[in-house]
Amino acid sequence: MYRIGALAKAYRLNPDTLRYYEKHGLLAPTARSESGYRLYSEADAQKLRFILKAKAVGFTLAEIGELLTIEANRSQWACQDVKALVEAKVTQIDAKLAQLGQFRDSLQGLADACCGGPESAEHCSILDALEVQ
Repeated sequence: MYRIGALAKAYRLNPDTLRYYEKHGLLAPTARSESGYRLYSEADAQKLRFILKAKAVGFTLAEIGELLTIEANRSQWACQDVKALVEAKVTQIDAKLAQLGQFRDSLQGLADACCGGPESAEHCSILDALEVQ
């Protein structure tokens, strides 16, 4: 059994992160000691690894909660259900990448239109373009 500090240290986390996951229903201690300390089992540590890996590939806490539900009841879910979640995430990321590309192009256009000289910014084309008219 791990106390909260030991489990957090093993995964280079702050104990508050584990409390946050508990608050959001992702991870709960297996037991509490007589003095009230949270105690985590090896299964809890495995669940934490799952959470951290899912977070590292971009899943939100809500999405991780869905994945944990599926993980806990694998026999009641189809592989296509999991794949659908992953494909939905890929679609979201593609949309964000497209938006970031538009932002980049807009910013580059502003930068290209600016002389970038040492003179006063009174007639700066970037500031002019950003002014609300």
